[in-house]
Amino acid sequence: MSAVLLGKKLGMTSIFDDAGEQIPCTVIEAGPCSVVQVKTKENDGYNAVQIGFEDIPARKVNKPLKGHFEKGKTKPKRHLEEIRFEDDEIDKKLGDTIDVSEFAPGDIVSVAGLTKGKGFQGVVKRHGFGGGVRSHGQSDRERAPGSVGQSSYPSRVFKGIRMGGRMGGKKTTVRNLRVVKIIPETNLILIKGAVPGSINGLVKITKL
Repeated sequence: MSAVLLGKKLGMTSIFDDAGEQIPCTVIEAGPCSVVQVKTKENDGYNAVQIGFEDIPARKVNKPLKGHFEKGKTKPKRHLEEIRFEDDEIDKKLGDTIDVSEFAPGDIVSVAGLTKGKGFQGVVKRHGFGGGVRSHGQSDRERAPGSVGQSSYPSRVFKGIRMGGRMGGKKTTVRNLRVVKIIPETNLILIKGAVPGSINGLVKITKL
């Protein structure tokens, strides 16, 4: 089972390596995560481990979830994530804790998160259109998409035409990022480059 951690994006910073080169990094508070449930092929048809991140008061969960966490021998968690794997051997047990010790500087990871929601945006921001001409006295065409339909045949707009619409708020994964530094005392991982999501957004880190 590959190392997987849930975490919270705290922001970006930069550090200097031994050669004096500046490295832009994203700071993530990763874990600790608890193993809430273990699924096996015999009982559930597939192998998986459900992990939970960020403790919350018991009053904030309903009775079914409360029983679920009690069975998993862990405190109620704000976020739950199921990780499937093909290995027949499960090396995690109920109540086990997964933390940043599973990772080391130099590891290559992928980070998945929800991109920043931008709401409804026009074609210039959403698709990088150049906009209309700035001459001849036009006043309301500068950021317009222009013609989107066809002629009298087929007299419709084809599917897939780039137009204004909802932007962001989608699950995105960035692969092949390098772990630069681990700070186990505060459960922090510094990863080179940017990762999806806003500050305090939930991210999933997977060792490749």
